[in-house]
Parts: sequence; structure tokens; C-alpha cells
Amino acid sequence: MRAFEDIYSIAVTRKGAPDAVEAQVHGPKPPAEIAQIPEADWLAAFSGAIFSTGLNWRVVENKWPDILAAYKGFDVNACAMMDDGWFDELMSDPRIIRNGAKVTSVRDNAVFLQSLRAQGGAGQVFAEWPATDFIGLLALMKKHGARIGGTTGQYALRKMGVDSFILSKDVVARLIAEGVIDKQPTSKKAMAAVQEAFNTWMDQSGRSLTEVSRVLALSV
Repeated sequence: MRAFEDIYSIAVTRKGAPDAVEAQVHGPKPPAEIAQIPEADWLAAFSGAIFSTGLNWRVVENKWPDILAAYKGFDVNACAMMDDGWFDELMSDPRIIRNGAKVTSVRDNAVFLQSLRAQGGAGQVFAEWPATDFIGLLALMKKHGARIGGTTGQYALRKMGVDSFILSKDVVARLIAEGVIDKQPTSKKAMAAVQEAFNTWMDQSGRSLTEVSRVLALSV
């Protein structure tokens, strides 16, 4: 596995100059800012990422005002209480993405967010979670949430400013090139190897997990 500075040099060579790399490398939001994000915004972010899976993101973007209205602003308490009647209404509502599993995920993730209240609430949990154990956060989301334990959840967390990696095609290609993994990581062992590699590169560079992830993507 190469040192971070060598991978950064590859990214610079690809992009033509350090400034071109830095223009695309942004860090996470401050933890204090993340801690203040309302529950509804987390549910909206998770749901938007789930709805976009398998679709052109513009489809969801164009429908978003109506989606927001249909799900009552993603009020967590309301969505957690989604009953069969509301589910049926949503499944016949042309304003939304009418996919049963995706509609159900809103309810399930609302329940997951409610469960975090005992730990200070979603914003507090996501703000305080250590970047050196990001895979632990993903495991928590996979176990207690719906459809947010993998790349979909990673994109949602990144959008919300959480210090994170995204196992995109390019990042996985770099991890494979560095001998960290040999294919898309799915097992606990592979994910642990990914986390260990990112932790090493964070130590070497003094950069956040988000920044390291972006550099890896730009190196391919």
C-alpha cells in the first residue's frame, strides 16, 4: 500500500495541478453544526438517497417538493407511525417514487432515528461518531435502519457533512490497486481492511476521512 503522498501525487498528475485537486477536496462539517441538524433532515437525506437508487437523480430532484409534502416533511414521529392506510395512499400517489420497499424504508428509518434519541439524538450520534470507526456507523445503520448500510447511506452521510468515505467505483479501484482489497468490499474482514487503510492515510496526511476519500477518487 502506497503512502498517501504518493496517491496524492497520482491525483495531481491526473488533474494537472495541486490546485485542481484541492478545488474538489472538501472536508466535513464541524461536529457542532452536524449535531444541530433536525431529525427530519436526516430522514429526508436517507430517503432521498434511497429513492434515487436505480434512477436518474434528476427524477427525484424534480419530484422533491411533492415528495416532501407527501411524507409530511419527513416528520419522524409521523413517518414512524405509517400504517397500512397511509402506505396504500402513498403507493397510489403519482407525486412520489411508488416502490413498496422504498416507501417502507421511510417508516423503518424513522423508527431507527427515534431509537437514537436515547443517545442524544441523530445529530449528536452522527456528529460524535469517530471517523476511525466509520464502518461501525455503517454497521449500526445496516442493523437498525433500512437500505442505508452501504453506499446509499454513505452518500447520504456525505451530503449531510458527516466525515465519511464513499466506496464509489473509483475509490474501490484505488483500494484494489493498493492491495487493500481484491474486489468490492462486502465482508466484515474486507471492510475492516478498508477502515485500517483509511486510518493510516488519515494519520499520514493529517486530513479528514472525507478528504482522503475524495483524493482516492481523483487518483483514478
